Amino acid sequence: MMRIICVGKIKENYLKEAIAEYQKRLSKYTKIEIIEVPDSTGDNIDRILSIEKEKIENYIHEKDYVITLEIDGKMMDSITLSQTLDQIMQHHGNITFIIGGSYGLEESIKKRADLALSFSKLTFPHQLFRVLLLEQIYRSYRILNHESYHK
Repeated sequence: MMRIICVGKIKENYLKEAIAEYQKRLSKYTKIEIIEVPDSTGDNIDRILSIEKEKIENYIHEKDYVITLEIDGKMMDSITLSQTLDQIMQHHGNITFIIGGSYGLEESIKKRADLALSFSKLTFPHQLFRVLLLEQIYRSYRILNHESYHK
C-alpha cells in the first residue's frame, strides 16, 4: 500500500480530475491513500512548519518506509525510480510519500525520511506536484509490468 500525505487541499477542478484519473489507473496495481492535512498560515515560518509537522506525524506509522519530496533530494530517472519502488515494496509493507506545503517540510520530518526524493531543482506548486507524483508512480508500475506507456 502507498500513502501520500500532502499539506493543503486541492482547489482546482482540473487537478482534482487528474488526481482521480491516476488513482483510478493505479487501482489496478496498488491501493493509494491520499491524506490532506490543512496548511497553516501566519508570519512565523518556523511555527507554520512545526504545526504542519505535528499534523503530518499523525499519519506516519512506525513501520512505514517514508519518502519525502524535497528539492535537495536524490534525483532519479523513471526506470531507476520504478526499480527503487519495487525494492522498497518487497522489503516494507507500506510506502508513505510526504509532500510539504508552501514552506517545505520541518527538519525532523526530513530526518525521519528513509529517502529524500527530488523530481527537479525547479520549484513546483505543491498542488500540482501531487499529480506529478501520481503520474510517476503509475509510470513505475507500467515499467515494472513491461506495459507500454513509458516512452
